[in-house]
Amino acid sequence: MLSRVADSIYWLNRYVERAENIARFVDVNQNLLLDSPSGLAQQWQPLILTTGDLPLFKERYGEVTEENVIQFLTFDREYRNSILSCLVSARENARSVREIISSEMWEQVNFAYMMVKDAANTTLNRSQLPEFFEEVKMAGHLFAGIMDATMSHNEGWHFGQIGRLLERADKTSRILDVKYFILLPSIKDVGTPLDEVQWMSLLKSASAYEMYRKRQQHKITPNGVVEFLILDREFPRSIQFCLLQAERSLHQITGSPVGTWCNSAERSLGRLRSELDFLTIEEIIEMGLHEFLDNLQGRINNTGEKVFETFFALEPLDGSSENSQSQSMAAML
Repeated sequence: MLSRVADSIYWLNRYVERAENIARFVDVNQNLLLDSPSGLAQQWQPLILTTGDLPLFKERYGEVTEENVIQFLTFDREYRNSILSCLVSARENARSVREIISSEMWEQVNFAYMMVKDAANTTLNRSQLPEFFEEVKMAGHLFAGIMDATMSHNEGWHFGQIGRLLERADKTSRILDVKYFILLPSIKDVGTPLDEVQWMSLLKSASAYEMYRKRQQHKITPNGVVEFLILDREFPRSIQFCLLQAERSLHQITGSPVGTWCNSAERSLGRLRSELDFLTIEEIIEMGLHEFLDNLQGRINNTGEKVFETFFALEPLDGSSENSQSQSMAAML
């Protein structure tokens, strides 16, 4: 497969997944704040902090308000990681490989882009936002399902899987980080019924509530939720599951046996996945949840860079690799 084609399929999936997870990102904050004391009503800065783009936001918008944060993360055409910008990039990548992907995949990406574009040109009131974010999340689900059902599970499909799963692992960690920042101003609420309601809201925003209850069979606890979203090997949005599946796709592409490595991407991903295999929730809490998540995000981003260096950063013959380079530099939150 051409490096250019693999690169476009990889980023097509990353951008669709990113748009879906930004919707989850805002949704989890709204749900947490609905159940929080009035003193936490303005806790929108954590969303920008966990993206790493607070300086850019301050430069563009100044004051951190609910309206400004939602506009920045959702409809800002100049912010490369807004939902709208992600779908613009996903659409352009899909357009460049229309001869490789299925027509249904192209139609779904185009539909999602048009839906968000129309919403950006309409003033949505606060009561309409939950439904809008639900539609964005559903559009992401539909794209993933359509790709699985209509595209041959060949190299291109596996590159798409790697892109989607690395993106999902990163964003699951950031959703957990939002809860950490929300609690900072009110540590006295830890362990209270309010705390349990907030963890429940977080699970629902990650589409994990029902599976958590079926798996755990006991009341919601911080340790239980963190363990489920980080270390569970069967839930599709847990970080460990994402890394396991991404590693399998990577080895399908290279042909090397799982447990070995023949390039820096396999080494980086295999090492991270294997460390999680032997990690316990007690060790995560002991080192500090935020500190653990911050380190994890850096290592997932590093793995993404190794994938780029291994498969996409080839010497240009006709200038076609320039697009790959520019997307790599602009991709990480």
